Amino acid sequence: MQSLLNRITVLPDLCNGKPTIRGKRITVHTVLGHLAAGDSTEDIIEMYPFLEKDDIKAALEYASILADRSFVDIHSNLKLSA
Repeated sequence: MQSLLNRITVLPDLCNGKPTIRGKRITVHTVLGHLAAGDSTEDIIEMYPFLEKDDIKAALEYASILADRSFVDIHSNLKLSA
C-alpha cells in the first residue's frame, strides 16, 4: 500500500500549524471529526468539493500513526494548588 501522507501538510502560518489537507484551510481534525460523526467520504467531499477520496484516506492514515504512539497521562502528575 502506498502512503498518502504526502497529502498532509503542516505549515506554521496556516491553521495555527495544525495538520491540514494539501495546504488547504481544512484540518485533518475536521475531516476526522466528520468521519467520527458518521459522515461518509462522499458526504465530506460534497461539503468540501476541493477534497479527494485520497485526502480522506490520508487523514485516516495520519490518525492511525498517531494512535500507535505511546502517551504519558499528564493529568495524573498535576498538582493543584489552593
